[in-house]
Amino acid sequence: MTIKQFEDKPLAHYSYAIISNGKMAIIDPSRNTKPYYELAEAHNANIVAIFETHPHADFVSSHLQMHKETRAQIYVSKLVGATYPHKTFDDGDTVTLGEVSLEAINTPGHSPDSITVIATDADRNHYMFSGDTLFIGDVGRPDLREKAGNMKAKREELAKSMYKTMKTKFNHLPDSTIIYPAHGAGSLCGKNLSEDPSSTLGRERTENWAFKNLSEEEFVAHILKDQPFIPSYFGFNVDINKEGADNFETSIAKPPFQFQINTIDNNDTLVIDVRNQDDYNKNHLARSINIIAETEDDKFETWLGAIVKPEEPFYVVLNSIKDKNNILNRIAKIGYEKQLKSMMTLDKSSLLNTESINLEDFKKQTNDYTIIDVRNKSEVETGKFFEKAIFIPLNDLRDSKDKIPTNKPIVVHCAGGYRSAIGSSIISNLIDKASVYDLSDAVEHFKN
Repeated sequence: MTIKQFEDKPLAHYSYAIISNGKMAIIDPSRNTKPYYELAEAHNANIVAIFETHPHADFVSSHLQMHKETRAQIYVSKLVGATYPHKTFDDGDTVTLGEVSLEAINTPGHSPDSITVIATDADRNHYMFSGDTLFIGDVGRPDLREKAGNMKAKREELAKSMYKTMKTKFNHLPDSTIIYPAHGAGSLCGKNLSEDPSSTLGRERTENWAFKNLSEEEFVAHILKDQPFIPSYFGFNVDINKEGADNFETSIAKPPFQFQINTIDNNDTLVIDVRNQDDYNKNHLARSINIIAETEDDKFETWLGAIVKPEEPFYVVLNSIKDKNNILNRIAKIGYEKQLKSMMTLDKSSLLNTESINLEDFKKQTNDYTIIDVRNKSEVETGKFFEKAIFIPLNDLRDSKDKIPTNKPIVVHCAGGYRSAIGSSIISNLIDKASVYDLSDAVEHFKN
């Protein structure tokens, strides 16, 4: 048996291929099918099965497209209520893949319809594909379904379900079981995920807080405390994944492109500028928000889906035509390609620019500025950089105009500079009565 782990770094998402005797199964695939097809060709294998551990909230899966293109059978829990062609896969159900047996365990907690897939090879080695149930160092958050998807579930009920899952569902598996989760550090599907891409059940039983001897009340209190924010697009993606997404290649071929322009047709439509901060500050269109997408370390997908609402139209400004396909792919990961009105590059016209802060003056006279802290609540609770800063989480900023005083120049900061670039550009669109500055990475000077 061969197991291949695929990583989508910006979303901290892991998907998997299992190959045995020329047959391949895919678990929790990303939107783009190409990497899985290339692997199948390299191993001369046929893709015969696709497993969805649950309807994902943070990315769009390619399970339906892959089914149509390969005729592979989709397996998913009956509790999902999936509308695409599938076979139900729940407690006790098994599928044979070459010399590998794949068994379903219903593991509610992150969602009511979550399953874990256990693969057992010919030598009786066990491999757990745990989806968003068991992570390395943590478990999946139980608070997404209150705001995600047509199926609603209260966070307390799911937290109690997760407690029962951790207490009862894995007891029959040996410590040597290798765990392959759907996410790692950086994902918003949990709060304290490890950077390790895999673990063993024995290690997690020793080190993971969720296996500690806690009462149900203690477990629920711990899992619900300090969970990160829920981006706007999460519920949107759950609904897409329950129905199955449109063809990836066809979808990303539809948005138009404009080369070297200096104006747009509709000045009321949001503009997302993905260029680096220096280029954005020198020249940008009105109504622009600077969500940088230069590297895989930039959490562009997450912040696009947090700032732009599902079905809200938007334009995208690129640095170069060379970036077009990459940015389209990243937009399509969260299913936002249908609301993309156009992609474009700018010409050499003089448009809007952003003034840089006089850092020395700010250091001497911080009381002469309104300071907006756009970090997450849990970050702020560990300590403020500026005592009089106004805390407005970045994901709430577009709806917070009335909370921002305009009697002083405004300085926006986060923890490192990426989010403050987004925040300062948002506030510049909201406020026309005060100067808005991005503290950027100069925030390092003010950390204790």
